[in-house]
Amino acid sequence: MGRYVARRLLQMIPVFVGATLLIFLMVNVMGDPIAGLCGERACDTATATQLKREFGLDKPLWQQYATYMGNVFTGDFGTAFNGQPVTELMATAFPVTIRLTLVAIVFEVVIGITLGVVTGLRRGRPVDTAVLLGTLVVISVPTFVTGLLLQLLLGVKWGWIRPSVPPEATLDELIVPGLVLASVSLAYVTRLTRTSIAENRRADYVRTAVAKGLPRRRVVVRHLLRNSLIPVVTFIGTDIGALMGGAIVTERIFNIHGVGYQLYQGILRQNTQTVVGFVTVLVLVFLVANLLVDLLYAVLDPRIRYA
Repeated sequence: MGRYVARRLLQMIPVFVGATLLIFLMVNVMGDPIAGLCGERACDTATATQLKREFGLDKPLWQQYATYMGNVFTGDFGTAFNGQPVTELMATAFPVTIRLTLVAIVFEVVIGITLGVVTGLRRGRPVDTAVLLGTLVVISVPTFVTGLLLQLLLGVKWGWIRPSVPPEATLDELIVPGLVLASVSLAYVTRLTRTSIAENRRADYVRTAVAKGLPRRRVVVRHLLRNSLIPVVTFIGTDIGALMGGAIVTERIFNIHGVGYQLYQGILRQNTQTVVGFVTVLVLVFLVANLLVDLLYAVLDPRIRYA
């Protein structure tokens, strides 16, 4: 196991460098950051030259990337164009988005897997058809429509929640935004669990467990569900990074000042340091989540061994 983890960590290095390089190039070619910094009026030549020299934009692109990566390994993600260090923006944005992501993951795991098990065991029955139709509707409706409808009904019309989440954003205030963020992923988890349960239900080991007279609950939980969770865990693991990076729409709707909000502001103002810094951390989150998922396979299925 230790050798496998060490090998995976070494494999993460070129992936991390390649991903950050691609993001760095894409962000730097999407526009002139100095023009975005100056606003609607164009900067004069002397001011533009001074700003480029101040932010290191007068250097070749490869040198800018090398300098950025060297600073990243010392914990310096650069300075935003407003003079605020990017690490300070991260310190305020990431805790909020992490709480929002945790709420969304809880909804995915609890509701998605529960509905998947119920429909997988009752395949073809009315409850299965109803859940399939419901998940199809959720997948078909865009997230911003779901978020705006819930905000209008629960927040404005009925007054059950605050239409706008305050900056501190406690867990109870993130329940509805978390449900909106998790809605599409929850539908996929439900369908994936249902399919896996229905397929493994016909497996030999399940029939053997039933023939031995084991209680139905033990057959479902210890044998059927445990072996059916591998594809579900794979999806949820890769979805963690997607949820954190894809929270732009949800955070904009509920005015949550998290990672999505900072990415939106950085893209809007062409603030390359902010965008590249946040995406760099998201790449690390995605890589670590994938490593943890691979290690969790051996827990779910004892037959899996890592050399």
